[in-house]
Amino acid sequence: MADIHIEREHTLGLPAARKLAWKWAEQAEEEFDMSCTYEEGAREDAVEFTRSGVSGCLQVTANRFVLDAKLGFLLGAFKERIEAEIVSNLDTLLAGKKPAAKKTATRKKIS
Repeated sequence: MADIHIEREHTLGLPAARKLAWKWAEQAEEEFDMSCTYEEGAREDAVEFTRSGVSGCLQVTANRFVLDAKLGFLLGAFKERIEAEIVSNLDTLLAGKKPAAKKTATRKKIS
């Protein structure tokens, strides 16, 4: 299995970072046919994502995004391309550009 690890620091604070993470989850569902579950916490949120051959989590804090994903055998061959696409999408969101997305991710509150 191939692993992807991406970290991005930011100065958004948790409420604004939460909005960006929500947009990222919507994009992942729409563009990559992912199933995403968004869990809000007091100090940290988590976006769990999965589809055939891919699973992972985007952790969201007041000053950092950390994405960890595991690629199955078949998608492992495309690790660099997949990682580049994830980085591009996350960096685009952090740069303040507004991608088109629809709300389909499941949101639940955790304590």
